[in-house]
This record gives sequence, structure tokens and C-alpha cells, in this order.
Amino acid sequence: MSVSTTLGRSGQPLPVQLYLAAIGLADRVGEWAPGLVLRLLLAYEFWESGVEKWRGENWFADIQESFPFPFSVIPADISWQLATWTELIGPVCLVLGLGTRFWAVSLSVLTIVAWAAVHAGNGYNVCDNGFKLPLIYLVLFVPLMFQGAGRLSLDAVIARRWGRPAE
Repeated sequence: MSVSTTLGRSGQPLPVQLYLAAIGLADRVGEWAPGLVLRLLLAYEFWESGVEKWRGENWFADIQESFPFPFSVIPADISWQLATWTELIGPVCLVLGLGTRFWAVSLSVLTIVAWAAVHAGNGYNVCDNGFKLPLIYLVLFVPLMFQGAGRLSLDAVIARRWGRPAE
């Protein structure tokens, strides 16, 4: 087989064309998939925690002294309600990609409080209720805080319709 028979219409060898096509597809999918995947994963995790709080008993009074200031001076019942509803409303908005940066910051603050009050003294290991999982959540929130929800979101629709163009 000669080199000329392996060249496509663009004059590039077929393997190069396939590689460039695959990279182009990955770039297009990369405009919406990463934000969606992060949002769905975090939404599931925090929704589960919110439902558990909603159905359960308030145990915040037992650990309130471990909360960092100013959360340590907020009555336990109010903290419980704030945490519960943040973990129920935030995930719904993450799935929709609505107010993503706000909810990423809000759920990060909630995670930092949980880290300080529940996980900090237990080491790193998840099996020991350590801080590994809260750390992973915080790292996963970083792209959502700084890049937003991505193209497949209501944030992007709102930005295209009424604001700056979504990136």
C-alpha cells in the first residue's frame, strides 16, 4: 500500500484524521459532560445526607461545641434546619445547573463545618469517619465554583439569554 492511498481528503494519513476527529469529539463533549458529571455525583451525595437528616432526629446539639465560629453560636435546631434544607435544595439546583456557583460555595461551607465538627479528629480514612470524603467533596466543588455548571445547565441558558455568553 502506498502512502498516497492512506491519505484522506485533507491530505493527512487516515490515523491522523481519526485521532483529530476523536480529539474534536472529546472537546465538544468536554464542554458539557464534566460539569454535569460533577453536579450529578455531588447532588446524589448531598441529597442522601439531606434526606437522612429530614427523616432523622437532630443530633447537632451533641456536637455543637465542635462547630467552628459563627456556627457554634447558632442554636442547634436552626443549624439542623439550615443543613437539612441546604442538602435538599442545593442538590436539586445542582442537577438543574441553577445557581451552581452559589450552591457549590454553600455546600462547601456545610462540608467544612462537618469536617471540623465530625471528621477532623478521626484521621484520614473513610472507614474511621475521617476527613477523606469531605476533602474529596471540596476538591470536586472547585471546578463548579470557578467554571460554573457547564453548557448543559440552566445557568448556561440564562447566561446565553440574558447575560454574558456561557463559556
